[in-house]
Amino acid sequence: MLKLLERDIASVHNRLMVLAPPNASIPERFRSITASPTRHRELLCELQRLRGSVYLHDGAITQAQLTADGRHHTSLDEKSWHLVILNGQNRISGCIWYLEHEQASPAGLRVHSSPLAVSDQWSDTLRRAVESDISHAHREGLGFAEVGGWAVAPESRGTSEGLLLALGVYSLSQMTGDAIVVTTATARHSSSTMLRRIGGASLEADGVALPAYYDPKYNCEMELLRFDSRRPSVKYARLIDSLGYSLAKATVIDSDPAVSDSERRYDYTRYTPEPGFAA
Repeated sequence: MLKLLERDIASVHNRLMVLAPPNASIPERFRSITASPTRHRELLCELQRLRGSVYLHDGAITQAQLTADGRHHTSLDEKSWHLVILNGQNRISGCIWYLEHEQASPAGLRVHSSPLAVSDQWSDTLRRAVESDISHAHREGLGFAEVGGWAVAPESRGTSEGLLLALGVYSLSQMTGDAIVVTTATARHSSSTMLRRIGGASLEADGVALPAYYDPKYNCEMELLRFDSRRPSVKYARLIDSLGYSLAKATVIDSDPAVSDSERRYDYTRYTPEPGFAA
């Protein structure tokens, strides 16, 4: 399996593409940047259609939750980095988003909308777990981010694409300065198992881990996971490094045509502690 991944990573750069969020400072490691709001919008709509089709087929959403043209649109899409994989016809066959929070707070995170956040038994544990991770990120000088929108076309299941996207989030996070990352991960298609294998762990507070739960919104079992992009599983660390080189050669589509190369320098000191947390 690892040998197959090595071969896929070595050749995947021409099938990878990154959509940068508005006003993003793009890391200097990216070698190919195209400023095109039109192309950015086209690709964003395409990946939303893929998500809509996949999630609807899986029973995770209903037709009513899609736009009239079949897109799964969320308010986070315009704020996030999107990593996509293209198929042989240059169509998106897999996608995932990565959202950096400049000023993170438990109530402002996507994980706060999980059923555990309104559970009498677990809401306080969830809040303390997130506060602990935010505080840890500040002390370590790291960013704080969420990841989601993971979808792979049915014809690409059984390939390495899903795992490449998950590993790619580690690579992208490392390229943008490293972060503590949290996510809601579904048990469907073994997604949460895959994330645990490459370095994810349960959110926890004072040694108490948050349990898996059923989310009626997505009609499936879910887990709240977190990872430190600096510390993936030892088994996958070298692959993530290699994928970082492939990702650096991928085309980045910038939605802001007015940004000059000098303004694209990534500011690793951008992340300022939120009042109330230790720096």
